[in-house]
Amino acid sequence: MRFYQPRTRFYCGVDLHARSMYMCVLDRQGKKLLHCNLKCDRKRFLKLIAPYRKSLTVAVECVSNWYWLADLCEDEKVEFALGHAQYMKAVHGGKAKNDRIDSEKIARLLQGGLLPMAYVYPRKQRSLRDLLRRRTRFVRQRAELASHIQCLNQQENLPELGKVMGTEKGVRNR
Repeated sequence: MRFYQPRTRFYCGVDLHARSMYMCVLDRQGKKLLHCNLKCDRKRFLKLIAPYRKSLTVAVECVSNWYWLADLCEDEKVEFALGHAQYMKAVHGGKAKNDRIDSEKIARLLQGGLLPMAYVYPRKQRSLRDLLRRRTRFVRQRAELASHIQCLNQQENLPELGKVMGTEKGVRNR
C-alpha cells in the first residue's frame, strides 16, 4: 500500500457528498486554518482555497463522486490525493463520526503521511472503466436471474427449457 508523502505547506481534507462537502485546511504544524461546510460549488471551493493554493494538497476519500474535484484540481494545478476508502476506515475508524470530524481526519492523515492512496484514473479513461463495471454488473445479474429461472423450473419438475435464455441458436456462452 502506498501512502501520500507530505510535500506542500497546506493540507486540505474534504469529506465529499453529492451536494455538499466539509473541508478542513491544516498547515504543516497541524494548526486548523479553515474548517467549513459548503455546497459542491467549484467557484466557492476555489475562493476558499485561494490563500493556500500555491502549496496545497487536496485529499478526498474515494467515493463515487470524486471525479469533478480531481478534474478541478488538475485544471487549477492544485495537487490532489485520493484516499483509499477501505484502508482509511481501518486507519481512522472510530465511534465519533460526522462530516466535520471526517474532513479533519482526512487532512491529518494527509499531513502526517498516513493517507492510504488510491489510483486516480485519468479523466479520459474513467468513462470506459465505468461502462465496463456496469456491464460486468449486468452480466452477473443476468446470470443470477437465469440460474434462478432454471432452479424454479427444476423444482417444479418441468421439462428442460428448449433454448438457453438470451443466446442465439441455443449455443451457451462459455
